[in-house]
Amino acid sequence: MKIFALSDLHLSFMVEKPMDIFGGNWENHTEKLKENWQNMVSQDDLVLIAGDISWAMKMEETQKDLEFIESLNGRKIIIKGNHEYWWKSVSNVRAILPKSIMALQNDAVKIGNVVIAGTRGWDVPESENDSRFTQEDQKLYAREQIRMELALESAKKLIKEGDTLIYMIHYPPFNSKREDSEFTRLLEKYGAKKVVYGHLHKSMGRYSTHISKNGIDYYLTSADLIEMKPMLIEEI
Repeated sequence: MKIFALSDLHLSFMVEKPMDIFGGNWENHTEKLKENWQNMVSQDDLVLIAGDISWAMKMEETQKDLEFIESLNGRKIIIKGNHEYWWKSVSNVRAILPKSIMALQNDAVKIGNVVIAGTRGWDVPESENDSRFTQEDQKLYAREQIRMELALESAKKLIKEGDTLIYMIHYPPFNSKREDSEFTRLLEKYGAKKVVYGHLHKSMGRYSTHISKNGIDYYLTSADLIEMKPMLIEEI
């Protein structure tokens, strides 16, 4: 089994939200995404989708977006992104998901000898005195640390010797300087080996799509940054 990752699909089959207004790299992006996915991913593979799946505002507006993902090869695991306004509770989301899609929210699942955990996350301050990091940001950052630890504790109960822990988070788990954060400390404490995240886009600047830090491989998998191609992160 191969494990791929691809985030920030920004599907909008049932709402009016054309992505090409964000740059030429988004033109016909669903067609490019499907062609690349089907050429690279087999039915036995797994794809991790780290948030910003659909522009839908209501759950019923996600039907065609989820059907599109269902039509693609392999099993898929999704987490919530910052634009997932339709995602009110994970139980409601799980109730409507097609059979090849699984949702994580502050918890974990084991597939073979790989344990996958996930949370949405939040922005990380640029410094101790980051004036742009508001009290509300601090509150959300602290809350997401609690949720991350819940997910990692869930993963800890599933992990056996020789297993690999992969973590999914929508927001980058560090600041733009990739400094240590409360998120990275938790990921290191619980022994994560690979982390998949998204949220950042080509229009925001240049980003490395893979870095290694303190023994963990971090993969930035926003669809436009990796040319609408699923990124291979593990093979078991």
